Amino acid sequence: MALAFLLAILIGAFLLALPAANTNGQWRDAVSALFTATSATCVTGLSVIDVGSELTRFGQIVLITLIQLGGLGVTTFGTFLLVLIGRRLSVQNEFVLMDAYGVEAVKGIRALLLWTIGFTLLFEGIGTLLLWARYMAPHPSLPLPYDPWTALYYAVFHAISAFCNAGFSLHRDSLIAFQHDPVYLFTISILVVAGGLGFLVHYNLVTIKFWRRNRMTRGRITLHTKVVLIATSVLILLGFVFTLLLETPHTLKDLPFADKLVCAFSHGISARTAGFNVVPMGDIQEATRFITALLMLIGGSPGSAAGGIKTTTLVVLIMTVIAMCRNRRDTVLFNRTLPYTVVREAVVIFLLMLSLIAVAYGVLLLTEYPQQGDDASKLFFETVSAVGTVGLSIDHTGRLSNAGRWVIIVCMYVGRLGPLAVALLIGSRDECQRIRYPEEEVIVG
Repeated sequence: MALAFLLAILIGAFLLALPAANTNGQWRDAVSALFTATSATCVTGLSVIDVGSELTRFGQIVLITLIQLGGLGVTTFGTFLLVLIGRRLSVQNEFVLMDAYGVEAVKGIRALLLWTIGFTLLFEGIGTLLLWARYMAPHPSLPLPYDPWTALYYAVFHAISAFCNAGFSLHRDSLIAFQHDPVYLFTISILVVAGGLGFLVHYNLVTIKFWRRNRMTRGRITLHTKVVLIATSVLILLGFVFTLLLETPHTLKDLPFADKLVCAFSHGISARTAGFNVVPMGDIQEATRFITALLMLIGGSPGSAAGGIKTTTLVVLIMTVIAMCRNRRDTVLFNRTLPYTVVREAVVIFLLMLSLIAVAYGVLLLTEYPQQGDDASKLFFETVSAVGTVGLSIDHTGRLSNAGRWVIIVCMYVGRLGPLAVALLIGSRDECQRIRYPEEEVIVG
């Protein structure tokens, strides 16, 4: 999986560097091309160029193709092609897919893969139709209406970017021009949420036969699905409430109340996964930056296009703390005991993510802060956004030096694969412990 993403990034960087991909007709420098390709493949959205004006249609098509591949997962997409032509999946490929979807066992890998592509095309298709209608309608803030083909192109691009939680926009100010268009913003928000839930959740919900009384044939909502849906709903609500309260006197003060609600709702969703901004990020309060950074760190759900530590990891950590405070040995969730391996993986993922952020932020302070003398919180925000593959920036990405851009490239790459996947890549997952040493306590806390 790591090599597949790396190969896609390198091919994409070469194509984006071609003169045909740039409106000035010249070769783009290697670091900028690699940065853009990494951001697209890792569905982050951070960019050192304005993709709407500096890339040609060819370059934009390369960009959206990388986003689609990154959103689905290069390995998942490649395996789907093998299934489509009738080749049998190897045991190794099945385990790779199980890890990618965040589960230990999947019944019917072939069916799950077909559902994955089906869900993607369905959501992106519906989103394209809704956005197409908005681009065809008169709009006070944009040179609209577009001609039908241009409107369709813009709709397809933003529908894919939203569902894959990439956050790339062809508009220079992202989605700020659509602050007074609730239909457009709600469409983008629903696509972002759908793409951030994870395909396993969609698969579980649509395969339940709710109309049947027999529980054996009806199926059930799994614990994973329950946790994802509840955690996502709570985080959306918290993001909405905090954004509304903190930004109403500032970036939202000139908007009508209805538009305040829509923009706060959109920002609360986009901050966790996508990276579209509906308010000027350079003008938000420090408290809003902090809340946004926390949401970016959490991210979406396993098996989705989103990054971060994932919602399920957060829930497992919280329930583990509660169990420890109650002096209980097991972590229990909805009357189900979570395996020790799940709890350990959640702790490892969280610590590795914090370690990656700390190291990257420290390096950025060495490479960027002495030269530019900017507020260090902007560099921290940029680091969390890259590691969480979110893509929000406080107008700072384009000002990074080449050294800083390399740091962000590594953060996006590792953040997309996941810290745990990288740790398993470096280590040996199949190594068994043949020797067990005697126990002895160490005082902690």
